[in-house]
Amino acid sequence: MRFIAGLILFSMSAHSAAACGGSFDTFLRDMKDEARKIGYPAKIVDDFFSGVRQDGKVLKADRAQGIFRKDFIEFSQAVISKNRLQNGRRNAEKYGSVFARAARDYGVPRGVLLAFWALETDFGAVQGDFNTLNALVTLAHDCRRPELFRPQVFAALELYSKGDFDPRRTTGAWAGEIGQVQMLPDDILRNGVDGDGDGHVTPKTSVADALMSGANMLHGLGWRKNEPWLQEIIVPDGLDWSLTGLNHDLPSDRWQAMGVRGRAGDLAKGLSGSVLLPMGRKGPAFMAYPNFRVLFEWNQSFVYVTTAAYFATRMEGEPVFVPGNPEPGLDLAAMKRLQERLQARGHDVGGVDGILGEKTREAVQIEQGRLGLPADAWPTRALLDRL
Repeated sequence: MRFIAGLILFSMSAHSAAACGGSFDTFLRDMKDEARKIGYPAKIVDDFFSGVRQDGKVLKADRAQGIFRKDFIEFSQAVISKNRLQNGRRNAEKYGSVFARAARDYGVPRGVLLAFWALETDFGAVQGDFNTLNALVTLAHDCRRPELFRPQVFAALELYSKGDFDPRRTTGAWAGEIGQVQMLPDDILRNGVDGDGDGHVTPKTSVADALMSGANMLHGLGWRKNEPWLQEIIVPDGLDWSLTGLNHDLPSDRWQAMGVRGRAGDLAKGLSGSVLLPMGRKGPAFMAYPNFRVLFEWNQSFVYVTTAAYFATRMEGEPVFVPGNPEPGLDLAAMKRLQERLQARGHDVGGVDGILGEKTREAVQIEQGRLGLPADAWPTRALLDRL
């Protein structure tokens, strides 16, 4: 066990009483028993869990997540609208003092915070209407990812004991994230900042609390001050494509010696980076620096993180990326067939879900190299046919 912000979090192995699956009522009773054993007064536990119910819509949303099956160009064009860019600039000016404090105290630039604020909740306008406690308990009871969500239930209980969580009125995303930059209860406990000085951390209603808490979270995850995260680049036709991807990292001077250059400025000196080709060698190209990897601790979707990082550069004044002319990708059915064939060859693709995540990309790149195809990690019909 370990203490976090006054809360004792237990591992799954330490407490098997509230096992996932089975009767929801039994699971709920065991969760309440655990809470009392941790040391919470019976009245607080009973009040907190009173009225909790299983939410089928949460499970349906968890199984869907179809938006992450879009490719980078499709997804980025869908979520980075002219209106969002304009709202981002207005908010940058309106909350300039908050962004300045976040940069000073945590080293996180305004563009990154604006990007997550925009993509997560459209600058606070759409924060989700799922009851947060119902969502967390439903996902903790479900056996797909209980190790992630069970501790979040107790984190919400700790927030409740501090007066910063209402089990009946607190709402958010289907996966239990709360507030304008969508943080899980444990993230709020660890990284919550009272940005407006009112004595509470309320990321749902306070812009200052949300932005400062998000900056503190990124700082704690390893964000490096005064360093870039993503830069659009131009790559030569003869580049060794097998060196590209997040699984390969080289000093910027090595990339420069191979003919890679920044589209609107030099590569960052003294830093290592990865050549990122979201849609293969014929599509847009970026240099991903160490800070880019930190963003995966916020969201693990490759397309989402790349889009958020690019959006952040736009908020810092960078131009629209050059889309190039990428080869057509695979539809959902074909992508699943590809993942099945990659699995059959011993690759870990993270499951046959039709999503082109980092594990699938790495497997694609290996097989492209084995078959003598350009190893740019972009799956095409030609690769599928060869496999």
